Amino acid sequence: MAMNDSINILNSAYLAVEYIDSFLPDNPLQQPFKNAWNYMLDNYTKFQIATWGSLIVHEVSYFLLCVPGFVFQFIPYMQKYKIQQDKPETWEKQWKCFKTLLFNHFFIQLPLICGTYYFTEYFNIPYEWEEMPRWYVLVAQCFGCAVIEDAWHYFLHRLLHHKRIYKYIHKVHHEFVSPFGMQAEYAHPLETLILGTGFFIGIVVFCNHVILLWAWVICRLMETIDVHSGYDVPLNPLHLVPFYAGARFHDFHHMNFIGNYASTFTWWDRIFGTDSQFIAYKEKEKKQQLITKKKA
Repeated sequence: MAMNDSINILNSAYLAVEYIDSFLPDNPLQQPFKNAWNYMLDNYTKFQIATWGSLIVHEVSYFLLCVPGFVFQFIPYMQKYKIQQDKPETWEKQWKCFKTLLFNHFFIQLPLICGTYYFTEYFNIPYEWEEMPRWYVLVAQCFGCAVIEDAWHYFLHRLLHHKRIYKYIHKVHHEFVSPFGMQAEYAHPLETLILGTGFFIGIVVFCNHVILLWAWVICRLMETIDVHSGYDVPLNPLHLVPFYAGARFHDFHHMNFIGNYASTFTWWDRIFGTDSQFIAYKEKEKKQQLITKKKA
């Protein structure tokens, strides 16, 4: 009975969104995107699309999303939004990070990406334009992937902080006490594999078109680069996502090393009380701000 009720609710929600979508104006980018997609299908093999397309989407998205945070360090006005203002970025650290990223991307992640085609063939995942899910289905699927990845990340990330194994694997990622966007995937190769597994679980559960692979890549990179940016910028659209952790939440993890283990949402840390030190830190900050205002 409960399962039937859930299915009915989901069907009703789907119909409601579809009804609202029918009143929205046509997307002017849809036809050019359709033309580009069909051109890709006509001129490249599925193996080329799945492999090199996925690599290009990852590399272009990653470094483009890193650009704002990188530029912020040269804009004096933006420094008031930097979370750890006493720890500025340095060229030495950024260059070291960049070299490690290239190694991880091409020697760890690329071999995994090469399996994308075989994954889509095994699960009979379509590439055709006509099979592509509507935008709201894609958004729901990406959110579902984020929920699954967040659960995996919380428990495995917390395990990597265990004193017996921390120094062998996860310590690499914590070389930077004050993170910056490009450092999001700066990690030990084993960590890349362990925590990266959570990314693929949602794909296995939800994937009904190759477009979800790329959409989820972009969403995941957007989130992880944002929380590692080191800047808490106002009017950040990601803060509209319910229970979104954000840069301050994860920046505290790098500064404190203990607590705030989740990647995207705050609920697992709240349930297990691993955000207690962060909450105490925020209360201390508020009291300090009140004292400063009174003195002024």
